Amino acid sequence: MNIRWATSALIVVAGIAHAAAGLAAPATAQCRGHGAAALDAFTHGRFGEVPRHFAPAIASKATADTLQDAWRQLEAAYGAFTRAGDLQPGRVDGHDVLAAPITFAHGDLDAVVSCDAADRIVEFRFAPPSQVGDAASNGKASPADAMARLQAATKAHEHAPAASIKARVGPDGVRVLPLDVPSPFGPLHGALTLPAGHGPFPAVVLVQGSGASDMDETIGPNKPFRDIADGLARAGIASLRYDKRTFTYAARSATNDRFTVDDEVTDDALAALHLLAQQKSIAPRRVFVLGHSEGAMLVPRIIQRDASVAGGIMLAAPARPMLAVAADQVRELAAKSGLPESAVEANLKAIAAEQALLDKADPEHPPQGRFGPAPQSWWLSLHDYHQVAVAKALKQPLLIAQGGRDFQVSPTLDFDAWKQALASKPGVTFHLYPGLGHLFRPAGKSGTVADYVEPGAVDPQVIADIADWIKAQPAH
Repeated sequence: MNIRWATSALIVVAGIAHAAAGLAAPATAQCRGHGAAALDAFTHGRFGEVPRHFAPAIASKATADTLQDAWRQLEAAYGAFTRAGDLQPGRVDGHDVLAAPITFAHGDLDAVVSCDAADRIVEFRFAPPSQVGDAASNGKASPADAMARLQAATKAHEHAPAASIKARVGPDGVRVLPLDVPSPFGPLHGALTLPAGHGPFPAVVLVQGSGASDMDETIGPNKPFRDIADGLARAGIASLRYDKRTFTYAARSATNDRFTVDDEVTDDALAALHLLAQQKSIAPRRVFVLGHSEGAMLVPRIIQRDASVAGGIMLAAPARPMLAVAADQVRELAAKSGLPESAVEANLKAIAAEQALLDKADPEHPPQGRFGPAPQSWWLSLHDYHQVAVAKALKQPLLIAQGGRDFQVSPTLDFDAWKQALASKPGVTFHLYPGLGHLFRPAGKSGTVADYVEPGAVDPQVIADIADWIKAQPAH
């Protein structure tokens, strides 16, 4: 859903509010009371009560019918209303407001309220959370607050770890069938998405980025792997996506002090590739692997360990060690969110100390403890993996794609490094999408994780380019 379209749903209310915004005064207890009452009435369908709390210029034009129509459009865009939080001080476009988080089934917004000198509402609208800053941070949401919002939105939209996919057939003939991937910890719920027809189809296994992720790679209200699977199926290409082991077996993964990147990603991707190739509707010599972010970085490792894979698609693939990428992310975050210099230095020193520890560690006896969310065994398992060198040695074709406004994986330090290293290698294709971010959708305004709280979809051109590339590759 395009956020610009969705927020225009309240055009009658919001348009009047902007005209009167110059009259807005600092929020008082009375303003907060009017805002809370108006918001409660609006979100619970008591539309006739809402204008009682507005300033006269707005109240005369915001009828129950216009408010009801606006609410219907919001729910059509974001799904059923779930809950409203409390109004808290914030800043939008340089002026003080009251803002409350509003949760819908398919996305989140902030209700924005401000009042005139008589404590009557002159601004009553809904905005993407990334547009609303904390009052104490001069309009910039803190990194911790932005991450907390993202984690809460992700949890609200991802499916339960124990839930298996339900078989269904779409109006376009695309079929989705449950297909679990085996792992040493137990089955990983998966979804086999098939085009209309009987096949055999070319197919691709989808491998998520870092963290405990469901099969859709849910990030906030966004589901990039579901977008890709559906789009590829409409183009005649099958896919298998599955819950990560760290998602389904989170506790067991977290308590394993010998957990490695192969336990997290590689081994399960290989199992998924073997399983997919065995399906009757799949062309076994035309099975590819597609990875995103960390998953993309590991595509060369996956192909290196299974010579039958027909090729690899790498979306936002780091070309550098993970710790180097992490250091750049700290610096980028500091520039965009006002992170204190002391916090930046502390983070960079911790990363440098971790690198020094890994450089002298014995692979057979990893250091104890954890660094960030992962055990030292995980970090050490990546220490001697050089993805660019491994990719150079592969015989299979590769498609390497990058969003030009990605703030997590660098278009210059990473994508350009891939191009420089592999430009003369036969069978390698590069795509740069100038306006897209890390999720391969139009990049947000903040350039931080706050952008991921806004719903969006993978750009159709990216999916079309992937489909065209797969169709152009010969059987392996």
